[in-house]
Amino acid sequence: MPLIRILVDGYSLLHAWPELARESARHSARAREALIATLGEYQAALGTPITVFFDGQSGGQGARSQKTDPREIEVLYSKANKTADDLIERAAYRFKAYGEVLVITDDNAERDTVQGFGALASSCATFIAQIEGEIKQAHLDLKAHNRRERDRFQRDRSR
Repeated sequence: MPLIRILVDGYSLLHAWPELARESARHSARAREALIATLGEYQAALGTPITVFFDGQSGGQGARSQKTDPREIEVLYSKANKTADDLIERAAYRFKAYGEVLVITDDNAERDTVQGFGALASSCATFIAQIEGEIKQAHLDLKAHNRRERDRFQRDRSR
């Protein structure tokens, strides 16, 4: 089955990635924005939709999405009486009928739970390494493409 979606425990990933938004507290809006931007780059390179879940930071409005474009990262916040883990479990269970889902968290109990639903699970450290590798490769590919285009343009101009 193809991987249809990546579900990310946002604060778990932020705590495992201190290099991201170094000057910001892990629960700050700036850290969340840096994470979402980086996940957006990864999603653009990978092509698999990503949903990131945060515990109750929506100003009391509950499980609300900030997604405006299907190519953007979907961001969900839990209600006051729920956790991001609750939302991740529910999503993993519901998506299983459509294909494989990958859950990213450092919470061992959460990984065991979603694997019980048939989802794949990964630690944050492993996922960070994948993201960094994929983004680095995308930048190298873009640089090589730009170099080829520049050379082609210069050849065309000299004729």
